[in-house]
Amino acid sequence: MSQMTAPTPAFSPEPQNEASDQGGRRLERQLFIALLGGMLLLVSGIARLFGASSAVSDIPAAIGAILLLIPLLKGAIREMKRGEPSSDALATLAVIAAIAVNDLRTAGFLALFLWLSKLVLSRTAWGAQRAIRELVELTPDVARRVEADGKESEVKLASLAIGDIVRVRPGENLPVDGRIANGSSSINQASLTGEAVPIEASTGTEVYAGTTNLTGQIDVEVTAVADETTIGKVESLIREAESARSDRQEIIERLAGFYVPVVIMVSFLVWFFTVRSPDQDQAAIRAITVLVVTCPGALLIAYPTAMVAAFASAARLGIMIKQTRTLESAANVDTVVMDKTGTLTTGRFAVSRLAPADGVDGATLLQAAADAEQSSNHPLARSILDTAEKARIAPAAITDYKEVSGRGVRASREDGVISAGRGAWLRELAPGIDDAVSAVEEKIAGMSSVHVMLGDRYLGAVGLEDKLRRNAGDVVDHLRKLGVRRICIFTGDRLDVAKRVGQSVGVDSVEAECLPEEKHGELKHLIANGHRTLVVGDGINDGPILASADVGVAMGLSGSDIATNSAGVALMHDDLRHVPFLLEIARRTKGIITQNIAVSLLLAVVGLALAATGNINIWLTPFYQAVAYLFVILNSLRLVRFGEDFAEDEQARRRLETERERRRSRSREASVRLARN
Repeated sequence: MSQMTAPTPAFSPEPQNEASDQGGRRLERQLFIALLGGMLLLVSGIARLFGASSAVSDIPAAIGAILLLIPLLKGAIREMKRGEPSSDALATLAVIAAIAVNDLRTAGFLALFLWLSKLVLSRTAWGAQRAIRELVELTPDVARRVEADGKESEVKLASLAIGDIVRVRPGENLPVDGRIANGSSSINQASLTGEAVPIEASTGTEVYAGTTNLTGQIDVEVTAVADETTIGKVESLIREAESARSDRQEIIERLAGFYVPVVIMVSFLVWFFTVRSPDQDQAAIRAITVLVVTCPGALLIAYPTAMVAAFASAARLGIMIKQTRTLESAANVDTVVMDKTGTLTTGRFAVSRLAPADGVDGATLLQAAADAEQSSNHPLARSILDTAEKARIAPAAITDYKEVSGRGVRASREDGVISAGRGAWLRELAPGIDDAVSAVEEKIAGMSSVHVMLGDRYLGAVGLEDKLRRNAGDVVDHLRKLGVRRICIFTGDRLDVAKRVGQSVGVDSVEAECLPEEKHGELKHLIANGHRTLVVGDGINDGPILASADVGVAMGLSGSDIATNSAGVALMHDDLRHVPFLLEIARRTKGIITQNIAVSLLLAVVGLALAATGNINIWLTPFYQAVAYLFVILNSLRLVRFGEDFAEDEQARRRLETERERRRSRSREASVRLARN
């Protein structure tokens, strides 16, 4: 049996620039046809009421019925060409059957009501698409490019290239993703992150298309344009939710594939038995009523309408879900695995201690560490470089650089090769330094560390400490309330550091000093034992497990590109509370879809029974069918409002934190003035 898909016109994408106008004009034409057909049917009814003969009154009824049948017939032909007979095919068959028994007014009004219900559905879907386009339209169509001579020229976005400089003035939306090359400003990122409090951006800050420049003029170096921007990807993900076919949707379509021939067979049986009964005059009408009342349109939109609403709700809070399968999998998660650095902790390290080896001074150790780490994006490396800058130590030139995944880095300097990273790795490179490394590790117990070696000479280690995220413990508690049975930490950091974090937040197990392949092996073991896993991470070494988990969640805007591309979900900001929210909306979506399917089937079965026994008037069948459509649409739209309380709480918290920071700043300024006096 051929499979069936949801009605194409309701969800087909259009070019973004003209789609809204085209959709509006199409709906206007369709409404005009419906009104014209309805007026002809009304004229026929009035003529019959004033005693006109059938030959006269049937002419406008016939024209109106045929006019209203044509759009339904076009839809039916498309369905038949695909080998997927669906709602339009059944509706067309019902109208043609009414015309065949010479009940023209019934045929016309039936076509009118069916066509109007289809318009309502199309209007709803078009409105949803328009809301998506409005999100994309936050990005301007043109940009103000700064030329080499410093002059500005207004150009289309398609003319921009990576590396160009665009100027954005106060009050304007950013046209591209990029980093600030000159200037500073407050940037409202609510369209991406859902956070009402603007960020303070200056030279080097990453900024995103569709966000609003509030206070200062900035020059932005372009890193992504058009569909490659973050907001462009959000639109693509929501569009994918409209057309994606997951396992559940394919089951629905297979079910609908058997549905149509069964309905036609039942309609024939109703006609066959009624025509041999005392109600034989009603045989054709009952058969037609069966065809109309059991159209499977509501069943076919039960899944995509819920998914679109869920994606829109998640996107509003800064959660990018890449596939509908990912959202389905999130509803069944029972095990959560988290990275430590940058996930449970802020990832903003501070150098707490320099622990040089015997015969080495701290300046030499810090110089070598800064030289090795100057090309790395790892949070530890950034912290070491910041400390070196404060100590007025400038990194020396290096001639070669290589990152060894999960171990450290190697860089060539004039006087030799510097190796910086895990103590265990340096022991592998130079087994003779084992005692020296152990002695240093005792000095920095409980800290994250970067051990440094020049050639075969061990220089010591830099001890760094990272702050736990403010709400990490609350997130773990929330996950347990949602029924997550196991929460783990997988980290490449030392065991004592990982244990301290694990005990602070209350996880079930800690796997420390893990290489990427070891993390992957541990995850495969969990999956093999029947655990349905969600992994949260942000680093390059988290890429393999983010891709292998049932659900991978990357700390998007702060994490590495590899982590973001490997994961099925990317968070637009670093608030871990969005992880349990993801599980909640996934489970709510699963429940909504189940409700949609159950009610659609129930209404079809009840309608079939009413139609077969003659207990529903044919004039009421389009309205009965519309009930199923409306239930599915309105029930799915409940997901759009889901999380509003969460967003309001988050905005209130952000405002409170901002106010506290302002008070602390004023207090520090007052203390400085007092000290000067």
